[in-house]
Amino acid sequence: MTAAFTSLPDLALRTLGGSVVAASDESFAGRENLIRPGRPAFQAGTFGGKGQVYDGWETRRRREPGHDWAIVRLGVPGVVHGVVIDTAWFTGNYPPHASVDATAADGHPSPAELERAAWTEIVPRTALRGDAEHHVPVTDRRRYTHVRLNAYPDGGIARLRVHGEARPDLSAYDGLGLDLAALQNGGLVTACSDEFYSAPNNVIAPGLARHQADGWETARRRGGGNDWLVIRLAGPGVVRLAEIDTTHLIHNAPAAVALTGLTDGRQIELLPRTRLQPDTLHRFRLPPAEPVTHVRVDIYPDGGLARVRLHGHLA
Repeated sequence: MTAAFTSLPDLALRTLGGSVVAASDESFAGRENLIRPGRPAFQAGTFGGKGQVYDGWETRRRREPGHDWAIVRLGVPGVVHGVVIDTAWFTGNYPPHASVDATAADGHPSPAELERAAWTEIVPRTALRGDAEHHVPVTDRRRYTHVRLNAYPDGGIARLRVHGEARPDLSAYDGLGLDLAALQNGGLVTACSDEFYSAPNNVIAPGLARHQADGWETARRRGGGNDWLVIRLAGPGVVRLAEIDTTHLIHNAPAAVALTGLTDGRQIELLPRTRLQPDTLHRFRLPPAEPVTHVRVDIYPDGGLARVRLHGHLA
């Protein structure tokens, strides 16, 4: 059964800026695979110089005491709500157990500095099965910048997903503008009417959408009404420029969009219902308004958005 926390962003994802900065060993398969997007792939009988090719991280057979580990810098620091340890395709060579530690390190620490850091166990030693996803909730609500995956004693793990809420340090933006909706700045989609084809948090992910599924798309609406989502901003702020991107949405873009700011139980119109074009990046300058904490994005009547950017200033 899929855990509820998996609806939150994967803070370790490579496409969010995550990196596997160090590992005890990667003799059979590279550590970088742990945080790749998408499901692990596998083709039986595909052998390279190191043996069967695996889309994951695999260490040598350990002949001495101890265990293997990999340190992951989160693409976005945050509060971890749960982890997924995926042993997909590893059947006779997966670790029997794993655990996860976390630390909060300022600046840009080196691997050596991270190895000396103070680590807190957020996932205790947990039994693993081969070729399976293990969903483990985390109750620690402190902010962390790095996690360490421990494999006991050795073997292969395909993916590590670290789901949670982004808590970046935005002090570098003091006095400057930023994208208040961006996931990497602490934005989060907190509600949406429908996510039949793709997840709503895609619309605030970094970079440009790579294809139609790399955005938010709803089912075809057959009744009345319209689809919508609500974005919690990085912090209370004044939104001055909205970018509504329908790139790759050619025959399934919405006909129109409207933006409403939410604060203290009140609604503030930011952008009235406005026509959209398919496969187009739209930019709308917004009139001055008071700070808001959330923005509701209404699309009419249904369809998909590639990205939503809400540029402005923190209040």
